[in-house]
Amino acid sequence: MATQTGPTGSDQPRRPGMADGVCSEFTVFTKIKPGHADALRKDIAEIRSGASREGNRAALKEIGTLHDARHAIFDDDTRHMFASVFDGSWDTYIDDFAKTVVGANFEKIFSHAEEFPGIADPNVKDWFVSRQAPAEFFISSYPDLTVQQIWKNQRVNEAFQAVLDTPEFRAALDDPANAELLATPAFQKLLDEASG
Repeated sequence: MATQTGPTGSDQPRRPGMADGVCSEFTVFTKIKPGHADALRKDIAEIRSGASREGNRAALKEIGTLHDARHAIFDDDTRHMFASVFDGSWDTYIDDFAKTVVGANFEKIFSHAEEFPGIADPNVKDWFVSRQAPAEFFISSYPDLTVQQIWKNQRVNEAFQAVLDTPEFRAALDDPANAELLATPAFQKLLDEASG
């Protein structure tokens, strides 16, 4: 777990935040403009519901690097926190979100923050960095798995579980011609994992 840096040989600047394997953390604390807490709360509620929620999920699928994200309003409605876990470089993360509906959401949410320059402003990354509070400790339950790998593992597991439920698979297990394969430790491990 270390402070993030740009990829070797890149022109990306060093950015704050900790990484654990392929996962990195990002936490930003902002001051809410006086009188904006209720509007911020309403905008957060809007982006997490109905059609907005579906649009956000589609954008997250398109980007394919966000593990999780959350917003919190605290200190008697004077401060806002946005925190997330993502794969890849900090700059790519911000750039990717700015190109989707999530960028419009960021524009809406952070417009309630003091001094927010706007998501399209060339200085927006500096604004985020100046309000970022890197974790003192960050750990992932799956540090070697990207979002894309997790999704693939889920699809493979669903497909394998569907095969397990077929009469053809049961017949293959009962066929003496397959006894040697079925007795291998690798196949037994596969069956044990599938049943667990």
